[in-house]
Amino acid sequence: MTLKLRSIGTSDRGLIRSGNQDALHAGTWLVAVADGMGGMAAGDLASAIAIDAVAPLDAETPEDALVAALQRGIQVATTRIRQAVTEDPQRQGMGTTLTALLFARTGSCLALAHIGDSRAYLFREGVLKQITRDDTFVQMLVDQGMITPEEASSHPRRAVVTQALQGDEVSPTYATMVPWAGDRWLLCSDGLSNVVGPETLAEVLAQHPDRAECARRLIDLALRAGGPDNVTVIIADVLDED
Repeated sequence: MTLKLRSIGTSDRGLIRSGNQDALHAGTWLVAVADGMGGMAAGDLASAIAIDAVAPLDAETPEDALVAALQRGIQVATTRIRQAVTEDPQRQGMGTTLTALLFARTGSCLALAHIGDSRAYLFREGVLKQITRDDTFVQMLVDQGMITPEEASSHPRRAVVTQALQGDEVSPTYATMVPWAGDRWLLCSDGLSNVVGPETLAEVLAQHPDRAECARRLIDLALRAGGPDNVTVIIADVLDED
């Protein structure tokens, strides 16, 4: 049995923002979402830099080289963002989240890299699990037992990230997992996860086997909830194509 990753991604400006500072890559071996931050055009530049830096990883990679490849991609992104800020000091403070999943050429392993508050969810055998942990102020409060996860979802400071790619040295989270045939991955910016709850996400992932239809439905739900932010969605299915 040889497992393959099949993905589709889509992004929407939302109903409030004047531009879209999200960027994505939905490929054969790599899927990634970046959500930019910073004034003027700096946020969309930062997210584009991050995706451009990791996009070359969309190639056949041995199992034992997955995490190192993602680390290199993030290092390239960090260097390029630092250069962009040096070139124009008005870009100071720009940055981006990055959540990326790299599938091994054998199909027997995948690696995940994460920084910021874009998310990766795994829908396996009818159960949705959030795999990434938000690098945010409110997640820190949840971890310390000061607020509940329910309170975090409506906290006024829920958009404050504690880590992002901004040109400085950072400590992204890396993990490796064994994929199963039938797994469905959802990668998204907080424009989706802040307004559509996990129960609804699970419902949609279960009810729409067609990836493009599933992604479109999730975007529509975010827009119906007010679309206060840019919304980016990637649906990636692990398939047995033998």
